[in-house]
Amino acid sequence: MAFLDPSQAKAHLATYSRNDGLSVRELMDSQKQGGLTYNDFLVLPGHINFPASAVSLESRVTKKTVLKTPFLSSPMDTVTETDMAITMALLGGLGVIHHNLPAQMQADMVRAVKKFENGFITDPVCLSPSGTVADVWKIKETQGFCGIPITDSGKLGGKLLGIVTGRDIQFRPSNASLESVMTQGADLVTGRSGITLEQANDILRDSKKGKLPLVDSEGRLVALLARSDLLKNKDYPLASKKPDSKQLICAAAIGTRGPDRDRLRLLAEAGLDIVVLDSSQGNSVFQLEMIQWIKQTFPDIEVIAGNVVTREQAAELIQAGADGLRVGMGSGSICITQEVTAVGRPQATAVFAVAEFARQFGVPVVADGGISNVGHIAKALALGASAVMMGGLLAGTTESPGEFFYNEGKRLKKYRGMGSIDAMDAGTQKGQTKVDEIDNAATSRYFSEGDSVRVAQGVAGSVADKGSLKRFLPYLYAGLQHSLQDMGTDSVAKMQDQAFDGTLRFELRTASAQIEGGVHGLHSFEKRLFS
Repeated sequence: MAFLDPSQAKAHLATYSRNDGLSVRELMDSQKQGGLTYNDFLVLPGHINFPASAVSLESRVTKKTVLKTPFLSSPMDTVTETDMAITMALLGGLGVIHHNLPAQMQADMVRAVKKFENGFITDPVCLSPSGTVADVWKIKETQGFCGIPITDSGKLGGKLLGIVTGRDIQFRPSNASLESVMTQGADLVTGRSGITLEQANDILRDSKKGKLPLVDSEGRLVALLARSDLLKNKDYPLASKKPDSKQLICAAAIGTRGPDRDRLRLLAEAGLDIVVLDSSQGNSVFQLEMIQWIKQTFPDIEVIAGNVVTREQAAELIQAGADGLRVGMGSGSICITQEVTAVGRPQATAVFAVAEFARQFGVPVVADGGISNVGHIAKALALGASAVMMGGLLAGTTESPGEFFYNEGKRLKKYRGMGSIDAMDAGTQKGQTKVDEIDNAATSRYFSEGDSVRVAQGVAGSVADKGSLKRFLPYLYAGLQHSLQDMGTDSVAKMQDQAFDGTLRFELRTASAQIEGGVHGLHSFEKRLFS
């Protein structure tokens, strides 16, 4: 046969009646007899003309909030409490603090996240000159810091007299007065109220001091800046922060019943930025009324509503005022909702259906459940999700709640679904006095708080130790960058635009193709995901 001119290879593509693979809509339409999970398809490769390090994973998780990494931790009591929420935010993601505990405890966790890294600390702890070294040590033990401004009133707004640091109280008797040990006079470096955060940082950096008090024209203390926050800014360049206060962004979950309104008031006082309405079936009158109440009562708090898996469900929540949607029903590794209730939807199909609809209204979608590896994250984003919410994938990290234990030589951590009997019992035990109290996430999430017989929609189990999130999340980040590079797109936004305009192509996978795509044909192997 006669061969064609190789220089015309790209031009010859135009003679083919169709492109390789399927568009995302053709992919979904090809399965009219059933839904798809992430393992049922692949994304076809594109053209690479940029390094993986150039890929931007910045993504919008609500109408107003943009994260540097599209990762959220699930509001489960074996996944997200203070440590997880802080670390997720430092690494560019978002931790959603669970509500299977008393409202005040949850509010304290939110407050701890908001105070962890500040720009201007507008409510610093102050003491009067008549206080003692013992008072400073007590603050150090209970709150973890000892750089204390000393004012004439012992309160913010009083005239600044000095500052006491850890060095000032070393080797001093506990009954020594703060007036005798504080740094004052010419040694006291201050900044003027009204300067920018950048200017304040410059003064702090040049002075080599640990704290910088900010005072008004009359010498009254108005704020404080900490050197430790400068170091955190350097170590965590992707950190999720509020642009004005530079505080870490914090999210927390609540239910959709009466007591949850009181809970949200406490969370709002603690500085909550985003509230996640936690329900296994989000299309309820309870949630619609809750969204409307939140938007009227706390207009600055953004609402991620859900869970939903259909366009019809999404339309109800969008119209009620949701700023983001959480997608998934029965797809989690510890969830048995589909088995017990016969209700739900395969996750890939659910994500595409909701995301395709919601993007027309500028409402981001969070894919919740079914994420077992980096590839699943990439596929969820390619189907239109702005971010993924992970439970089991993060449950075995050092920052997740609970203690490690050993079983048959393996280091494990407990992981349970919020619909498990185990979680229902725990919600009642954590400071709650009534078994039928509505303020229990594991029962109210599944509308079962009034049931005489509790029907489980989740299981309890364990997961392997994954080490610190500070190593694991960067692995997910780098892996996702490589995935988008292979697709030929250098940002999440471009990838999704190409998916919905048909440029990005997909391919279905048969059962044998799935086997081929995994490790096979070996006697044994060691699977190390990163180093």
